Amino acid sequence: MRRIRLDIAYDGTHFRGWARQPGLRTVQGTLEGALGRIAGSPVQLVVAGRTDAGVHASGQVAHVDVDDAQWERLTIKRRNAPEVADPIEPVAKRMAGVLGQYPDVFVTRASTAPEGFDARFSATWRRYAYRIADQVVGYDPMERHRTTTVRADLDVAAMDEAARGLVGLWDFAAYCKPRPESTTIRTLLEFDWRRDAEGVLVANVRADAFCHSMVRALVGACVAVGEGKLTAEHLRIIRDNLERTSEFKVLAARGLTLTEVGYPADELLGQRAEQTRKRRDSDEVGG
Repeated sequence: MRRIRLDIAYDGTHFRGWARQPGLRTVQGTLEGALGRIAGSPVQLVVAGRTDAGVHASGQVAHVDVDDAQWERLTIKRRNAPEVADPIEPVAKRMAGVLGQYPDVFVTRASTAPEGFDARFSATWRRYAYRIADQVVGYDPMERHRTTTVRADLDVAAMDEAARGLVGLWDFAAYCKPRPESTTIRTLLEFDWRRDAEGVLVANVRADAFCHSMVRALVGACVAVGEGKLTAEHLRIIRDNLERTSEFKVLAARGLTLTEVGYPADELLGQRAEQTRKRRDSDEVGG
C-alpha cells in the first residue's frame, strides 16, 4: 500500500459534515467517490479533524492508502503533461475535473505522504477561525455562508481577555458535547479575538485537538462576555465546574472554518502518530 496526502478546502454549507453517512451528502463521501472513480476502485480517507455539518475548511488534511493497481491508475502520465517531481501531484487537477467547474469541495494539493505520516494521529494541533458580524459592522449578504450574525455591539477587548484566560491544559467538559468514552481534556494553545479590516470579529482558536462542539461553545461563551452578560472570570468558573450550562449559546456552524493543521518534522511523524494512538483512540470532532 502507498499513502497519499490530500490538502482540502470546502464550503460546508450544503454538506452534512465530514464523515460518510448513508443517504447523506458529506465531504468524505464526495471526495471518496471522486478519487475512487479515478483510481478505478473504492478508497477510504482518514482525516485530520472531522468537521460538523455546516463547518468549512481552508486547510483540512487527509490521507488515503492505495494498492499498486490504484497507484498505477492515479499516476498515469497523460500525453504532453509537464514533468513533475511527485507523480501523485496531478491527482489534484484530475479530481477538479471530476468534481466540476464550481465545486464546494476542492483538493488544493495532492502529494506522496512521507514515511510515518498519518493525517489524524501525526497532527500536533488544529487551528480554527470563527467570524462574527455584530451591529458595529452590519450584515453582508455576500459573507452569509461563512459569518454568523449577532444582534449586539460586542466588546472585542472583553472577549479577547476572556478567551486568553481559558488557554492551557484543562478538562473542557463544560464546553464540549459529551461523547461516550471520549476524553474532554485538551490543550488550548491559542485563543484570541480581533476585528479584521472590515470590522468583522474573528476568533483564532488553536489546540492539540478539539472535542465535539468545543470551538462553537467557547465562541458562544465569549459572545456572552462581549454582550456584558458574563465576565472573563465567570468563563473560568464554568470551565472548572466541568458541567454544561445554559448561561451562553453554542453558536452556529456557519461562522467556523478549519484553517490549518500542524505536523512535526518528517522524521518525527511516525513517533508522533504512535504517541497519539496510545493517548487517544476516539475521533476528535471540530466545531
